[in-house]
Amino acid sequence: MSGTDVGEELGARAAQARALALLRIRSRALAVAILPAAVAVVLFAADAQGHLAGPAWDAVRWTVLGVAVVVLLVTVLVAVSVARARPAMSPTVPVPEEGAPDLYRLVRDLADRLDVPAPSAVALTPDCDSWLEDRTHRALRKGPGAALRKGPEAPAEAAVTAPVLVIGSPFLWWMRVAELRAVLAPVVAGTGPSAHPDIAAARRFVRGLDAAIADAAASGRGPVRGAPLAFAGWVARLLLRACRGHAAEMERCVAAAASMRAQTVDYGLRIAAQEQVGLAYAGWDRLLTRVALPAWRMGRWPSRLDAGVVSALTELSRRDRLADGFALRLGERPACDLLEEPGAADEAASLLAARLFHGGPAESGPGWAPVDWQQYPDEVVDRKWRSEAARLHRVLDTLGVPRASAADPAVPTLARVMEHLSGPGGPGGPGEALAAGIGAAVAREEAGAPEQGGPGHGGAADDPLDLWGPGPLPLFPLQPPRTGTELLADHVAAMVCCAAVDTAGAAPGLDWLDGPALLVGGERRADLAAPVLSLVEDGDPDPLLNWLAEVGVRSDKPVRLV
Repeated sequence: MSGTDVGEELGARAAQARALALLRIRSRALAVAILPAAVAVVLFAADAQGHLAGPAWDAVRWTVLGVAVVVLLVTVLVAVSVARARPAMSPTVPVPEEGAPDLYRLVRDLADRLDVPAPSAVALTPDCDSWLEDRTHRALRKGPGAALRKGPEAPAEAAVTAPVLVIGSPFLWWMRVAELRAVLAPVVAGTGPSAHPDIAAARRFVRGLDAAIADAAASGRGPVRGAPLAFAGWVARLLLRACRGHAAEMERCVAAAASMRAQTVDYGLRIAAQEQVGLAYAGWDRLLTRVALPAWRMGRWPSRLDAGVVSALTELSRRDRLADGFALRLGERPACDLLEEPGAADEAASLLAARLFHGGPAESGPGWAPVDWQQYPDEVVDRKWRSEAARLHRVLDTLGVPRASAADPAVPTLARVMEHLSGPGGPGGPGEALAAGIGAAVAREEAGAPEQGGPGHGGAADDPLDLWGPGPLPLFPLQPPRTGTELLADHVAAMVCCAAVDTAGAAPGLDWLDGPALLVGGERRADLAAPVLSLVEDGDPDPLLNWLAEVGVRSDKPVRLV
């Protein structure tokens, strides 16, 4: 037996040992629950045989029987609550086999090479990660998905018992087919331990406890129903606290055993593919926070986020040289070719990303429409700048700030903003008041926005978040709330960009790594932030005046707002 086989065997045995420890905790809890009933049986059996007679023992017997009945009823209540509680399921986009036969074939062949059961289905997640997810709970069996059976003779229940393979959608667009296979090898290898009955039972026990705790914490229930669930949640919390160490160690051992088994498949390529995983994560994070988030805030959702990852990573590799050999990789088959309709999959994953990270509605509608990358500069960047500039001038109006001197004093100008921020009193007076006003205006607009389409709030019938629960959206916000000073700087910069577009022939643009960009003469100007901060934080207009003179912007000219 090779060293790899020995390591895998040791990891599997350690995982089984931890699973048995978890099951022993369950057995001990059950033993404690039936102990009063067992004592009552012994006492009544003794009475039937003429032992332990007398009024005192009769009182003891009936008291113990009453306690046993109460304990058994409570035990049934807790057991039913744990069994009926719906485990949280990761929001994903299902990929049926008819929509990706080549991808299913790759996963099936990978499972054959690893000699493990094939996953029951494949799904996509808008994140840079891949994992196996158990969806055997009856509430989770309604989602579409085809079994990755090894042959027509495979039992039909395999589609129910095997876990689902969840793949990060950015991987499909950035990685080549061979790289994706290498990255998925240790993940698919995890179906082997998942098929072990002790490990599967231990996982169901832990997931049931976790689901019962979440169910008990849900609001909106009356005291009649809420009190029993709260008690069941308290018991589940005690058991989960006792299980936490064993569960974490079991999963660590399962991952170690799967990794050792996967070393027999594309091990050398997997090392290089892991570098691409880190690169994909960096590009995906920049794309979401710098490019997608401004569009989401404007009520638009980019419909080709995964395709944008390739552009973002190409730009990142050009700037920082983090993707050596990228040109050579382009000649290989991209993993997204394994899908029959990659555009449709990208669009579904992009909409799900908007829901998870921003809380957008489940479907397109008024104020929530898809946008292509070609339309992004005009429909997102320009609209964002002009909306923020209009808000800035509305707040100035509420503060009673007079219009700057111009031919028409009613039109908005950049000079008005600069004169106010650099006027008497320094930045501490007008700057703080303006920042507070903008922050309040943004808060009012966000509070008055239409309610987001979440579970139970007008979501789609096949909404992947239906099985997550009634929690508020977004589930994973990208950024903390912006401060008043940050909002003020953004609004002033937007006003400057509007003035540059209207008076100096500049144009809105898209930078794949930094989001909205100002193009002057076809080149991006990335030096606007420092002059704006000097004006906002220090009340010093000179750096911005020099910048405006260099670009050719007229601060006294009117600016078109929305």
